[in-house]
Amino acid sequence: MTTPRALLLLTTCPDATSAERISQTLVSEGLAACVGRLPGLHSTYRWQGRIEQAREYQLLIKASFRHKDALMERIVALHPYEVPELLILNVDDGLPAYLHWLDETSDTHEAE
Repeated sequence: MTTPRALLLLTTCPDATSAERISQTLVSEGLAACVGRLPGLHSTYRWQGRIEQAREYQLLIKASFRHKDALMERIVALHPYEVPELLILNVDDGLPAYLHWLDETSDTHEAE
C-alpha cells in the first residue's frame, strides 16, 4: 500500500466565525494549504438520542498527507463541537502541479 500524496479533510462548523477562525489558523500555521468554506449546509443528524437539524458551514481542507495527525489534533482543539465531524479522504492522484504546491506550502510548517 502506498502513502497518499495529499488529504482532503471534511468538517462542519456551526457559524461563520468558527469556520473563519479554523480556516485562518490551519493555513497560517502551515498545516493546510487551502481551506474552502461552504455556507448554507443543512444538516440532519442524530445526537444524544434525538434527531437534530442545523445550518452549518462545510470546510474542505486540503493538505499534505504528512500533516494528518497534527491537523486532526489542531482541528479538535479549535473546534466548538464536543465531537466534530472529521473525515479524511486520502488523495492518491491529481494535477501534479497542484500536489506539488500542497507539499511546498506545507514546508512552512516543517520549518517551524
